[in-house]
Amino acid sequence: MPKPIFEVRDSAIQGSGAFATRRILKGTRIVEYIGERISTEEADERYGDMSKHPHVVLFIVDKRTVIDGGAGGNDARFFNHSCEPNCQTIMEKKRIYVEALHAIEEGDELTYDYHLDFGVAPTEEDKKQYACLCGAASCRGTMLAPIPEKKPRAAKKVAAKKKAAKKKA
Repeated sequence: MPKPIFEVRDSAIQGSGAFATRRILKGTRIVEYIGERISTEEADERYGDMSKHPHVVLFIVDKRTVIDGGAGGNDARFFNHSCEPNCQTIMEKKRIYVEALHAIEEGDELTYDYHLDFGVAPTEEDKKQYACLCGAASCRGTMLAPIPEKKPRAAKKVAAKKKAAKKKA
């Protein structure tokens, strides 16, 4: 029987983490994120007040479906957040997979950027609640998704004109 690609053990980032048990090549599909598939309404009922559930392991599949890794989930729920991750999540046919962004050495902790998004600008309290402990040089201090900067209207018009000119050419 082949050696598992990762194991769960204590993490310096947060609680438990997933660690490579052998070298993993770039693009390797490491694990599928599994758990109970529930509606967004059910997720809100279970975890509506996120401040009471700071370690919820929900993964949004689409507008109606969420995977609850804490209910019937696998060890994929132990991948911690990092602002400089070595993995990424991929959705394929409404299934979530974790893949290596680059080669990962045996013993390295496996991480991906959670990009948590509440659909509204986070408050300072939200940022504290979801503080990042990854320790990366480029750590943004929170697991929340960065808010995209809005382009000034003039810049948007210039970009639209350039795009239109390219189509004509």
